[in-house]
Amino acid sequence: MTTLKLLALDNEDLAIISAHMQDSVFKVGDMFYSPRLGQFSITANRFVWELSDRKDKAYERHRSALVFKRVQAVRSTGIDRRRRDEVLSLLAIRFEQKGEGPDGTVELTLAGNATIALDVECIEVQLADVGGAWETASKPDHSDGE
Repeated sequence: MTTLKLLALDNEDLAIISAHMQDSVFKVGDMFYSPRLGQFSITANRFVWELSDRKDKAYERHRSALVFKRVQAVRSTGIDRRRRDEVLSLLAIRFEQKGEGPDGTVELTLAGNATIALDVECIEVQLADVGGAWETASKPDHSDGE
């Protein structure tokens, strides 16, 4: 088992984290925002894309922490925060710069037309596997255009 640890400080780095987090699943209750710390985090079950082409092993998921720093505000659409056990699926993470500076909005696109928007001072994102790995029988499939 390998343990993934990544840091994103620009758009290129964020695209790599997005690829590793594609098809991660988490519950609404696994999201946490601390305005005092300026931090938004998600604990998710990450599909291990980097090992998915191996023929000799089953597919895997890892428990992972995704942490966004320098967050000024958090907005969401399509998510009922009272339904803490509702499972969400992350499709992509993108950054839209506001102007000439490093600030902008990080958008987490979720299945079911849901989104989480983070207003940030700059891109500072950490992804780390924090728990064990387990086998999963199926690989996420996007061949139907999703």
